[in-house]
Amino acid sequence: MTFSRNPFCAFFLLALLFLLLTVILKKWHFGLQESKPFGDAARPDGLTPASDRLLQQLVERQQELKLLDITFANIQSFMDPGLSRNDSVNPVKTDIGCEELSGIQAVDFLGSGYTKTVLKAALPEGLFVALKSVNHQGTDMRLCMEDFQDSQGCNELVSFKLRKEIVLLQRLQHPNIVELKGQCQDSALVGGITAVLEQGMPLQMIQLLQSPWEERFRICLGLVRLLQYLSRSPLGSVALLDFQPRQFVMVSGELKLTDLDDASIQEPACQEDSDCLLQFPHRNFTLRCSPSRICEGLNEMRNLYNAYRYFFTYLLPHQAPPLLKPLIQQIMNSTGDLKQGINETLVNFEEVLHVYKSGLHLENLPPSITRDYAVLKGMRSVANMEYRCWPSYNQQGCVLSVHSAREAALICNSHPQCTSFSLSSEKTWTGRLLASFRSGFSHLVPDVNSAVYMRRVKASGAVL
Repeated sequence: MTFSRNPFCAFFLLALLFLLLTVILKKWHFGLQESKPFGDAARPDGLTPASDRLLQQLVERQQELKLLDITFANIQSFMDPGLSRNDSVNPVKTDIGCEELSGIQAVDFLGSGYTKTVLKAALPEGLFVALKSVNHQGTDMRLCMEDFQDSQGCNELVSFKLRKEIVLLQRLQHPNIVELKGQCQDSALVGGITAVLEQGMPLQMIQLLQSPWEERFRICLGLVRLLQYLSRSPLGSVALLDFQPRQFVMVSGELKLTDLDDASIQEPACQEDSDCLLQFPHRNFTLRCSPSRICEGLNEMRNLYNAYRYFFTYLLPHQAPPLLKPLIQQIMNSTGDLKQGINETLVNFEEVLHVYKSGLHLENLPPSITRDYAVLKGMRSVANMEYRCWPSYNQQGCVLSVHSAREAALICNSHPQCTSFSLSSEKTWTGRLLASFRSGFSHLVPDVNSAVYMRRVKASGAVL
């Protein structure tokens, strides 16, 4: 048996390499030699107990970054043959480096947190990007300085989160993860470590609650696709330990994960099932301890339940199409009780998408429902008398997505003030049409991309 095909030999050598690395880092980091402890007093080598604790934390962070590299290399060598080529990619190469960053000017402040600051910047070609760097006035830096009074050491310690995020963004590539466009770790050129990301808009849950159901479903679908990828990523199963809406941004209508510094690629070790406990504010779940003494699937289930309590609960059921509500309720029940994993959940979401896009939920609508409307193709109404409906694509009127004229007629019939609607060539992300509903209009003008449907009036003057 050759070495390259023996996973036990590979694991043993990787573990030995990891141990040697730890010893070397402890001995040589900052040019300090190992020495015996001297209690709370200053040691002969000049290290104080506080400096020793800082050094230990730096070593641990270095080990965490090395573990990411070792894990990635190991999985690439012994990956499941069933994984596709896209699941086994090399770290992404970026075009923007230190030299390009030195000439970029920030144009706006986007936000800051405990560890990082995000600025909006314009590239020479006019593209806007987000520059993420260490927040030197942030909470993490302040607490470190209070503990250690070492500006250089604290800067390095706090910067590890951003360095880890860059490593993860290089290895985790998915449509629902922000794209890493560049990076620089040369402090002389850009003042410290900087990551260049595609720019997104912060997620605003209040605005999302007021948006059309179709857009809210898109966000949840993108999140489920992301979690399915993270459950079997090139780094293994990834848990988002700080799972909050603020960790995501919106890019062209798509939800994208932007903060990965608190991600974990390790599932907890266990001796019995009680060690595999998932605790949430109002629910607890216990998974089985596998024969390999690992809580297998715990990362996946943690992510899924957080998606349920932070996203699905607020965005999925409200204003869902009536004929889709049984499918939506099935998703809510299975994720709220963790009855199914992420693969089954994704299948359920894709089924809802298929039914919604194809109009299968409207099969029982009679074709005659549009007979009460006069159709004027190639025309568009002007000087409209708008009325508001909710949730609408236009806050000043009533614009909803429909599968066909039949569904639009059904909606117009349910609105007492609706006397006409129009369909244009404009479509949503699902391919559904956008219909504008109104209570009246002044006159019509030619428009080859539009059709106007007017409710017929009885001889008595009443609208049918």
